[in-house]
Amino acid sequence: MAITDNTAPKRTFNPLPLGTVLPRGWLKEQLQIQADGLSGHLDEVFPDLGPDSGWLGGSGESWEVGPYYLDGLVPLAYLLEDSRLKAKVSKWINWTLTHLGQDGWIGPNTDHEDIWWPRAVMLKVLAQYAEATQDRRVEPAMAAYFILLQKSLVEKPLKVWGKFRWGEYLVSLLWLCERRPCPVFSDLPKLIHSQGYNWIDHFNYFMIENKVRQHPNLATHVVNHAMAVKYPGLYSLYSGSEEHRSMSDKAMEWLDRFHGCATGLFTGDEHLSGPNPSQGTELCAVVEYMYSLEVLSSLFGNAAHADRLESLAYNNLPGTFTADMWAHQYDQQANQVLCTVEKRDWTNGPDANIYGLAPNYKCCTANFNQGWPKFVSNMWMGTPDGGLVAIAYGPSEVRKTIGTTPVTITEKTDYPFSGEIELEIKTSGQVNFPLYLRIPGWIGEISDNNIAMVVVNKDKPETVKAGTYHSIKRTWKNKDRITIMFPMKLRVSRRYNNSVAIQRGALTYSLRIGSRWKQIGGETPHADYEVRPLTPWNYALILDTEKPENSLQVEEKSVKMPCFSEIKAPVVITAKARQVPEWDMDGASAAPPPQSPVTSSRPVEEVELIPYGAAKLRITEFPVAEK
Repeated sequence: MAITDNTAPKRTFNPLPLGTVLPRGWLKEQLQIQADGLSGHLDEVFPDLGPDSGWLGGSGESWEVGPYYLDGLVPLAYLLEDSRLKAKVSKWINWTLTHLGQDGWIGPNTDHEDIWWPRAVMLKVLAQYAEATQDRRVEPAMAAYFILLQKSLVEKPLKVWGKFRWGEYLVSLLWLCERRPCPVFSDLPKLIHSQGYNWIDHFNYFMIENKVRQHPNLATHVVNHAMAVKYPGLYSLYSGSEEHRSMSDKAMEWLDRFHGCATGLFTGDEHLSGPNPSQGTELCAVVEYMYSLEVLSSLFGNAAHADRLESLAYNNLPGTFTADMWAHQYDQQANQVLCTVEKRDWTNGPDANIYGLAPNYKCCTANFNQGWPKFVSNMWMGTPDGGLVAIAYGPSEVRKTIGTTPVTITEKTDYPFSGEIELEIKTSGQVNFPLYLRIPGWIGEISDNNIAMVVVNKDKPETVKAGTYHSIKRTWKNKDRITIMFPMKLRVSRRYNNSVAIQRGALTYSLRIGSRWKQIGGETPHADYEVRPLTPWNYALILDTEKPENSLQVEEKSVKMPCFSEIKAPVVITAKARQVPEWDMDGASAAPPPQSPVTSSRPVEEVELIPYGAAKLRITEFPVAEK
């Protein structure tokens, strides 16, 4: 049903206020690594976020960098309950809320031709801050700004980035109209949609790789696509159109078909760049695609969206950082064998895949901060029938008052490295509410040796179905336990040139390649590094593709931090392989995998595969050796 008045349209699941879901176990340690790394010190080492920032009243950068940074710093500070980071947040937010224009304007004056785009980000920042602090200044400020926006767009329409990223405004508008009435709620979305780029037509007549490469523009930009996959579905809440509702999934299908990677990401070294696993993907696209999937999960309750969200969070997000999160790449590659300052077949500069403070464009340096914190915040959501739903798994804790009874659910697990999960209910008395558990699509068909189980206390195991949300409706009491067992069955997916990728649970596995790191610029700890291989990478796997467990040996280890590092990888898969001498470099990148099956007379060797996120040099899409 479309929105027709000041009443908010309804989501399938309700995002919980910032601070309701908290990280625990290894996941909390991962966020602490982020706080101890660039995210917690970026304003100290990155001039655009220094005291001269326009978002602090200075004469410096006053466009997107400040809002991007805060979009991750705010949730990071409050998820870790870190007083140092909260103090940093307060400085920026207080300047913004004490310098509002009388007409509703938010933020500094800017001489950039696109005045609307950075404020779309800042509204998301303010919403999170209001959830965490209950600051009463935020909602009226946002309402006044939206009224100003509707008045101003007639003479100053959306342009440049704002024209392509118009749907970000709908996220904050939806958030606000779920809390208070406003006269522009029914009309402003239509106006924004009419001025924005027509993503519906775009995805209906999707551009294939060759056209994208020949004519790069804002309609081929990778981050615009990562954001825009949610726009049709989001707008469907206002339009009531079934075409809009279904178009988000169609968009992802097209991106997979023409530009997809093994992890569920798509390539885009600034612009969409096809299925070759040596093409890069911008870090901004990773975190924005994650956020789009978080929004879509709340809108429609589709378990497949959360499956993909976990894959990006546990593979691509850590895969583009050093283990200490002091350096990141602008572009990552699924097949990444050399990270150097050299020209590649990309539309980016030559430094795009080195690890550093701000390789290539500076947007990712500020924007990457949102990845882990927003993922944690959206691991659990509420449901319209008064329950809770587990969207994504990992060690966490959710606290919510149901009726008048406070309830805490603590999730203890080493997931995604292990498929064992335990939920413990803490409550002062008995309380009746439904609990929904996502059953990943990758568990596949159930057999005697491949059983997914959900057990409450010591009751009989409940039957579950892959790709759904399993519901448990009962009266809960203190110390009730739910045990979840997901079979971590090895899977093989076919990729570029009939190559293969190896997956287990939410994780994709990559070749462990010995590496040599060399500082090439900057100052430690926020320095720039090139990475070169010390061991061969051009292997074809000897693999039973129908029953990969016959070819691969899995070893689970205890999770030690930093778990996304070559040395401390918690899971190692041993495989047999042969080198393929003909598979060589193509310029500064690995050539595309040769068409499988391949013939090689080289001796059989044992190689190790580790989680994608731990492998900073890697082969992820392998040719298969001829039997």
